[in-house]
This record gives sequence, structure tokens and C-alpha cells, in this order.
Amino acid sequence: MGEICSIMIQVIEARSKKEMKDFVKYPFSLYRESPFWIPPIIKDELDSFDPKINPVFKQAEARFFLAYKEGNMVGRVAAIVNWTEVRDKGLRKMRFGWMDFEDDREISKALLETVAEIGRSHQLEYMEGPMGFSNLDKVGVLTEGFEHAGSMVTWYNYPYYAEHLSARGFEKEKEYIESRFPISNVDPGLFNRIQGVIRERYQLRPLNFTKSSEILPWVDEMFELFNNTYSSLSSFVPVSEAQKDYFKKKFIPFINPQYIKFVVDRNNRLIAFAIVMPSFSKALQKARGRLFPTGIFHLLRARKKSKDILFYLIGILPEYQKKGVTSIIFNEYYRIIQERGIQMGYRTPELADNKAVQQIWKHFNPEVYKRRCTFKKAL
Repeated sequence: MGEICSIMIQVIEARSKKEMKDFVKYPFSLYRESPFWIPPIIKDELDSFDPKINPVFKQAEARFFLAYKEGNMVGRVAAIVNWTEVRDKGLRKMRFGWMDFEDDREISKALLETVAEIGRSHQLEYMEGPMGFSNLDKVGVLTEGFEHAGSMVTWYNYPYYAEHLSARGFEKEKEYIESRFPISNVDPGLFNRIQGVIRERYQLRPLNFTKSSEILPWVDEMFELFNNTYSSLSSFVPVSEAQKDYFKKKFIPFINPQYIKFVVDRNNRLIAFAIVMPSFSKALQKARGRLFPTGIFHLLRARKKSKDILFYLIGILPEYQKKGVTSIIFNEYYRIIQERGIQMGYRTPELADNKAVQQIWKHFNPEVYKRRCTFKKAL
């Protein structure tokens, strides 16, 4: 694709190592004055965009673009096609993500039109974003909660992003909410009583871990359970076998093993899982995108000492949903939370219309403190 010009905006495709590094580092300058933006680890971000490293490129393709105005970098966007989604689910969708730009509508116009042109070349019907390659990537433009810090699993953006998308004829497609609650809201007696009954009735037992090596034999089964749990959602694309291996190596050693909980039945079949992560937000801000020389120490300290936790993923086999299995999970977590003096619990983005998930948390009186949306437009 050649250069695309719109007035003074020049959009080029990032191809070289330097250009890809420019792509990853652009938000560092855009948000340098923001106390709420959480920087990624630059090397991890580059690896995730490398087809030789990230197996998602076996089922998806992506192109990365940089916008320039008068010689200065002023924006970026990734244009993504997940072919599993297009061919298997019949959703002729052009995805876009990792979109950042200055408050100039000519910039956002040039970036979005670049993505649209690719979508039309593939005979796709509409474009939607921001979103990543799959369901385990970041999603959504922040529309409420700009005064709160982001997390390592969400994008942060300035308030004008949604305005730019609306001005280009995009409409809100999916809304996500993020909630939080103080641990003091949790009544351990409630689920402690229930979990004993549930364990006996369905002959279930929890699995707790102290070492990452103990978790690894269960990871493939966990991802199968994840696929089963979320397959009914319209936006869901299953995790492939290659991705399972990738995530196993990338994430499991990084998560405190005490924060991963499984529930199995009498035949040792995995029927539920949950993953909680310590908040790395402050540590990532201190690391400034680099693990070395000191970033790794900030992250390792947060892994052990953070007083905030993120409830990252929870999955329950459909036949065990609405049967109180979460009481077993929460009972196991509460012990660790008390031992570590955890003060706040945060939930990562959940679809606003996913009432089943929201029912899980109702006894904790969570506060919705952020909202984000994907935006959609016909091609």
C-alpha cells in the first residue's frame, strides 16, 4: 500500500524494526503528561506483533500504520483480520486496534480510512474496534472513568477518542464495564457456608497451588474450559492449540500461583477456574516500558506486595453455572487475600449485557467506575 495523504497527514506502513518500535513507543510521547496511562513493556509489545513469535498470526493477519504531520509522528493504528472469525463464524469484520492519535480529526480520518481500504480489499462488510487479535487482548475506547489509572490489560485514552469515531460515522457496538470493590465489602461467612453444601452436593473440590510448575499440566484443560464458557458470546473467537502453548509460556510463570484457583469434580475433571492478578499499574509506570535495569524489580515487588488485585478471568462449565460453584472459588481466594492484606478488588472489562457474570459479584456491592465501547461502521 502506498502513502495515503489527507491535507497534511501522511500515513505509512510500519515494516522495519525501527518503524515497529516507533509504533510501540508512540503512546509514550502522547501520554507523557498523563498520570493515568499505564505503559506496556516495549519488548513484550514488539513480540506480540511478531508473526515469528505470536501464533495468533496463524489465524489472523495485521498491518501497522503510523501517521505523520509536518514530519512529526501524530498517530498510529493496527489493521487486523481474524480469519477464524471471518470464515468460521461468518463475521465479515475488519478489526482495528492499538489506535492512538492527537486531537486532530484529519489524523483520525486518515488512520481510519487506511483500515477501511484494507477491509474493502478483502470484501469485508464492516469495521469494528478498537480490539486486538482475540478475546484475550485489550478492547474498547474508554468513555467514562478517565480520572482513574488503567491496568496492564486495558487501553487508556483521552476523552476525545470517542468523539472522533462518532464524527466519522461510527456507532457504539459493544459496551464494557469495569467495576471495583473494597475487600471490606466481602462477607466471608456468606460463601463459606454455601461452598460446603455445594462441594458435598456435586462432589467437587478446589485445587490450590504454590508453584507454577504445578499449574502447567492443567493449562490446556483450562483453555478448553475457557472456550466452552465464552463460546456463546457474539465476539468470541476460540483459543487455538498454538495460542495455548504461547500463553502458557508467556503468562503462567508471571502470575502468582496462589492467585490461580481450579475446581474439579469427583473424576478430576476441571469444571471451573479463576485467575487473579496483582495490580502491576504502579510498577509498570516506574518501569517506563523496560524490564532492565530496574523494571523487573518493580514488577516482582508488585507480584508479592501489591494491595490491589484484578479478577482477570473466571470460567465455569455451562452445566455448573448458577449452581454456586463460585462460592468455592471465593472461599479459597479469601484466605490468600487476608494473608496478603489486599485492600481493593478490580474487575477487568466485562460485556455490559453479560448479566450472568455480573450476578457472580452482586454480593460484593461493586461500583462501576469505568465504561468503554467498541465502535462499528459499515464498509
